Amino acid sequence: METEDVLRKNGNSPITNRGNRSSPISVINKKKQKKHYHRNLKQIFLLSFDTLIERKARSALTILMVVVGSGLMVALNGMSAGQTDFINKSLNTLAPNVLFVTPGQIGFRGPTEPPTIIFNSEVVNRIKSLPYVQDVVPAYQGQLQLSAQGNFLNAQVFAYKPEKIYLSYPSLELVGRSSIQPNNPSAILVGDSLANPPGKTTPFVSIGQTVKATYSSVDPDTGKIKTQSRSFVVSGIMQPTGNNQLDKAVIINELTGNSLFHKAGKYDTIEVAAISGDYVNVVQQEIASLYGSNNIGVITPKAIMQTLQHTQSGSSSFTLEIAFIALLVGAIGIVTTLYTSENERIKEIGTMKAIGAKPWFILSMFLSEAVLIGLIGSTLGIFTGVGVTYLLTSGFGGSTPGGGPPGAAAPHISPIFLPNDLLYVWFLSLSISLVAGVYPAWKASRLSPLEALRR
Repeated sequence: METEDVLRKNGNSPITNRGNRSSPISVINKKKQKKHYHRNLKQIFLLSFDTLIERKARSALTILMVVVGSGLMVALNGMSAGQTDFINKSLNTLAPNVLFVTPGQIGFRGPTEPPTIIFNSEVVNRIKSLPYVQDVVPAYQGQLQLSAQGNFLNAQVFAYKPEKIYLSYPSLELVGRSSIQPNNPSAILVGDSLANPPGKTTPFVSIGQTVKATYSSVDPDTGKIKTQSRSFVVSGIMQPTGNNQLDKAVIINELTGNSLFHKAGKYDTIEVAAISGDYVNVVQQEIASLYGSNNIGVITPKAIMQTLQHTQSGSSSFTLEIAFIALLVGAIGIVTTLYTSENERIKEIGTMKAIGAKPWFILSMFLSEAVLIGLIGSTLGIFTGVGVTYLLTSGFGGSTPGGGPPGAAAPHISPIFLPNDLLYVWFLSLSISLVAGVYPAWKASRLSPLEALRR
């Protein structure tokens, strides 16, 4: 009676206590069950870990498969993001209001048909008179072999008014002591990758140095190859722009290029600057309607960006599919490892079931092995992928920006690792490992103890 009185004073009766889930007895039972569950879970993982340690070679090879798959995916993601960023930065060096005009349509391998329009001063003046056109810069193009101090390099040459380079590349900077000399026929501007070749410990040229340029052409009268040489003085070296075409090129005076390449006033390309980026499409349509869209090619920075992004997207998808296949190979390795382990441990499983182990305990034990393999493999794969990517990209790139020490490693393309991408790869690797362990774990949990002990 005293116990009942105490319970009634606390707002509980013996009768209501029996069905009350929050009673002291039920709370104690729940705590015991929770403690028992945690103890079983800890025991399961310890058994699984001991099993992996016992089969060192097989476990290491399986984990290695997961490391390779996840590491490859991390590396490809990082390099893809870095390359995309590099392309965006490279195109940002181009003025958004500039159009590149060529005679005839240009494909991936050059002109698709012989040009029907000859770019000369008349065409330049006609385009310059169009509405919303700010300026027009005609240019000659060619190839030269440069020689300096016994070293030789082939270079792409752009011949136009050197001071107009800022029209197309407004963010361009030159190294110290450089100068643009528009009226000097012997002055030459050199790109960073030419002045400081990647992998070389000494620069190819420096400010004020004389270089010899050799140009070979076919004589139209005799059909023989004619070689012509001329000396230039390096008046300036461009800092890295990220634009491979410009970094590997030289710029000379327009009149010098016309004479050296025997162009006879016939330009190869024309750069057209609209008054702003908003009028680029209008100017493009005006030029196309004036000369015909099939007779002239007009390329805008926006079109270049879209083409490169589309190409980069397709390339990234393909490489990521390869990495995903590598992950699937790792999953097959997990299935093989656990299936073999289940066959080797039949008597052990039968003994555990005979002494009271439930099917869920066996199932959890094998699944935890798969989880441990995925956890270790995916974690090591992320660190391995990041490290290997930086190791591979550290050897590529040009010289130090700003004309620093020759041969200094300053890669133009640096990998970018986004936290979301790393987490995605980690969870994907872990999930695939878990799924791969489902069938062997289920098969082991369904094993009859009598059948197991007979073997």
